[in-house]
Amino acid sequence: MPEQDFDRQTAQSEVLDAARACVAVSGFEKVTMDEICEEATVSRATVYRLFPGGRDVLLDALREQSVQEFFVVLRAHLEGADSLEELLVRSIVVATSELRHDEHLAALMAAVPGEALGDLTVSGVPRIIRIATAFIAPLAEPFIAKHEADELVDIMCRLVISFFLAPSRTIDFSDEQSTRRFVQAYLNTSMQAMI
Repeated sequence: MPEQDFDRQTAQSEVLDAARACVAVSGFEKVTMDEICEEATVSRATVYRLFPGGRDVLLDALREQSVQEFFVVLRAHLEGADSLEELLVRSIVVATSELRHDEHLAALMAAVPGEALGDLTVSGVPRIIRIATAFIAPLAEPFIAKHEADELVDIMCRLVISFFLAPSRTIDFSDEQSTRRFVQAYLNTSMQAMI
């Protein structure tokens, strides 16, 4: 990779890190380019060169990066699953645990709960499902057809987000045994109906 490209990637990464820190304090809606530039110790012109389109493009890149980082961690826990049931259980347990322990998400929920909820629901779900499908569906394809894997990832994303936002008193998705009972009782039955 040419040195110029590497420097650009490094600069983009540093600006995204600065944006993440600023968003944790101010939220996506209120964070300013001046705050981000000050945190990153770069000029506005530099940010606009790195993220043509400015603030909105930068914040979209930050959202995309955050979701991708989440699924990189999740996928590492899923590789090697030897059955669809094991893949589903690991997916649900790890995703739920990661959401509960995500410091950036917790800071956003505390600072700007409405925005954080929006990123996990209406405005963010399509992005989450798109990235989750790219990372997780290929791991399910040895067990089920591609279109079924895509549908399953869609359902799992919605399920995990829903249970994260409104925890159940009867099912604990951060607990492997509780999740396995759920998968065996509900999802395996549904999957058999699809096949």
